[in-house]
Amino acid sequence: MLFVECSGTPYEIGYQHGEAAKLQISRCIEFYAGLFLQNCKQAWPQVQQSASPFEQQAKEKWPAYHEEMRGIADGSGKGLLDIVALNVRTEINFGLFSDGCTALAWLTQDHAWLAQNWDWMTAQQQNIIITKITQPSKPTIIQITEAGIIGKIGFNDSGVGTLLNAIKVHGVNASRLPVHFGLRMALESHSVAEAVQKLESYGMAASAHILLGDPSTSVGLEFTKSTFAHCVPDSAGRVIHANHLLLEHPGETDTVWLKDSLTRVQTMADNAGKLGNEAGWKEVSGLFEDEQNAPGSICRTETKETGSATLFNIVMDLKARTAVVRLGRPTQVEEVTEFKL
Repeated sequence: MLFVECSGTPYEIGYQHGEAAKLQISRCIEFYAGLFLQNCKQAWPQVQQSASPFEQQAKEKWPAYHEEMRGIADGSGKGLLDIVALNVRTEINFGLFSDGCTALAWLTQDHAWLAQNWDWMTAQQQNIIITKITQPSKPTIIQITEAGIIGKIGFNDSGVGTLLNAIKVHGVNASRLPVHFGLRMALESHSVAEAVQKLESYGMAASAHILLGDPSTSVGLEFTKSTFAHCVPDSAGRVIHANHLLLEHPGETDTVWLKDSLTRVQTMADNAGKLGNEAGWKEVSGLFEDEQNAPGSICRTETKETGSATLFNIVMDLKARTAVVRLGRPTQVEEVTEFKL
């Protein structure tokens, strides 16, 4: 995976990202352009039009993120709306083309685990990059993201980590915070409580689940365009989530777009429960290698039925400020990268 170190002003951070990942960003745009055209007959100029209201909102409400996207555009030689469209891909078409995954937070006496398999179309694997972002008066971030996207899955040197599960509930509110902006905002926080407060103060533009952790707490933040709900740890200190709403959201209807999501949550709960009160790296990593109910298993294989495969696994111990990323399906690892902040 390409590793990009970025520092300085928001524009400088974006420019460094864009310049270093120029090839991956071009391929990322091609990937989503083809996907939108195939699935909803929406050509890229129409996608850009859909992204335009979000660009204006970012400029007014979140100017640092707007500047970073402008830097990415300039560094990669792309248009600003190209980059904005990547960053609001969850919101475009009501999140129709969201990714799947299985996520776990597990707080024990010695560890604060935050881990997931990230599932999406295999064609996008070549466009996954890792960015390290250092900026004044904010935590240093390491995240795994799609090239051109400013916020995703990772952790910071305050021990705050983020995971993402796609949830498909119809509707979008372009005046609220896009999901990937929300992930970045959480990674710029010093605690789970601070992250939750920030995201709830703005409201979220579309539906998803962000699993948040720090060294002493974790919470699953489920949201739609109009609601929030908190998935709190069970008696064993675990929060387990996949791609459907676990809690009530008045006025909103979950489509449960990946039917195997229900099975994956139960499988993870059963397997984690067998590990007892403590588990090490090997045991936690092993949870994500499960292939029960294949191909729609925790360790996922792309078929016409599933539509996606596990592209990487990440396991973080937020108490140790350490993460291990395995590229590829966890049973067929292509590359391993370890980080410590």
